[in-house]
Amino acid sequence: MEDKTSVIFGNKIPNKVVKKANKSKKKALKKFGDDSNADYKLGFEKIPTLDYINASNIVFKDTNEEFPKKPLIVGNIRMGFGHYRISIAMASCAKALGYDPIWLDLASFDATGSKWIRNQNDLYSMGSKLSQKSKLFNHFYWEPLNSEGFRKITYNAADQKNTELLVPIFKNIPKDIPYIATHVWPSQAAIHAGLTHVVNAIPDNWPMGLHLSEGAIHTVQTEFAYHGYKMLNGFDKKPLKPMPDNSLKIVGHYVDHELLVNLKKDNEKRINRLEKVEPIRLLLTVGGAGAGFDMFLSMIKYLKPYMDKKQVALFINFGDHKDVYDKMCSKLPWFNLGKTFFNEYDKLKNFVEESRNSRVEGLYSIYNKNIFEAVYSTNLLMPVSDLLVTKPSELVFYPIPKLFMRHIGGHEAYGAVHGSELGDATFECPTEKSLCNMLDTLINDKSHIKHMVEVIGKLKNEGYYDGGYECVKLAVGER
Repeated sequence: MEDKTSVIFGNKIPNKVVKKANKSKKKALKKFGDDSNADYKLGFEKIPTLDYINASNIVFKDTNEEFPKKPLIVGNIRMGFGHYRISIAMASCAKALGYDPIWLDLASFDATGSKWIRNQNDLYSMGSKLSQKSKLFNHFYWEPLNSEGFRKITYNAADQKNTELLVPIFKNIPKDIPYIATHVWPSQAAIHAGLTHVVNAIPDNWPMGLHLSEGAIHTVQTEFAYHGYKMLNGFDKKPLKPMPDNSLKIVGHYVDHELLVNLKKDNEKRINRLEKVEPIRLLLTVGGAGAGFDMFLSMIKYLKPYMDKKQVALFINFGDHKDVYDKMCSKLPWFNLGKTFFNEYDKLKNFVEESRNSRVEGLYSIYNKNIFEAVYSTNLLMPVSDLLVTKPSELVFYPIPKLFMRHIGGHEAYGAVHGSELGDATFECPTEKSLCNMLDTLINDKSHIKHMVEVIGKLKNEGYYDGGYECVKLAVGER
């Protein structure tokens, strides 16, 4: 296994950092066991929620099963919902281009590396929630870690060493299989395992050493990210050797084929609803970490009079966080009077189809225990919604008018800047007051949403949302 810890793109990592990385891996082996000699047999199971793209999930089996004829693996983990959402977009674009998408969730196995990932995810989720409860923790630790801490090139060393723990899972995966990673750990793991056609799809707009995976083709969604990664800008106090030209590509936004194929008609319906003065359809999303409750509570309370006057219809996807819904009901006695879709995915799909050509009023709450249904419910609702209210996470890059809540983690702030500069989103509203003021503006002056819809149509024609297709082309060798 080639050493990726002590040197990255020709830049030497200090010995003390390398020693600390080696110590981190040894600690993980002690805690989670050593499966380096394991021979995990791999098979496939269909993912019912993703049946429209015929996606298969890699699972451990007693004997190896044959890979499809035109496979493309999407390597991912659950860390919040973002990486799963981007993974679905990549699988969708792969199917649209004639490939068989295969899902590889490296956190899902009973393997050493998987246990390490789940432990890291638990820590990240805990930190994300705590950052919303404690201003001191957020200011002095969480914000600096997510913006400057993860930015340093030295941060890459420990991850490179720990992702070696994932190599046994790859033993029976063909080395030349097209592979797109939607988090850096699946990318680093694939490179450690010797895969030769790896695309590292970087999710954020803030360049960070965290996301480096030498040996893969790194893709970014914006010019800002391209120049930052190319120069490794701010990754160290001293200037660094830049990334080679063939290791970095700007591809555009990562978006599902299904959200693009009918986008023109979806935009026309948005304009038509606004002109007919129908209730503005607001879609709120509770992220995979379940953070940001106070902002949601304040916003929903503020929107209640607008719902009563039939100026607003409210869709809220609680993801797989039923506890957040229950907490909302305890704070707002009227909240449980709204329509619910709880583990009723097929009913939600029927409702979405009906809503395309009919008036919608009131409050709708969605919850699904199944992770794929929890994530994809937002995708189902986006085409029939007029405005998405979200923190500036991966949803920054999706083709729907957006209102940005306060970011969680400093790296997200630069996604908000990108969306507002493009014109398909508002600027970030970091306080309850600014958020409610922006809601007032958008509801009472519909020209703002109309403008965002027009910008989205222009961006679509210019190829801004084609990043998923481009990643697939890179992975299969159309370079």
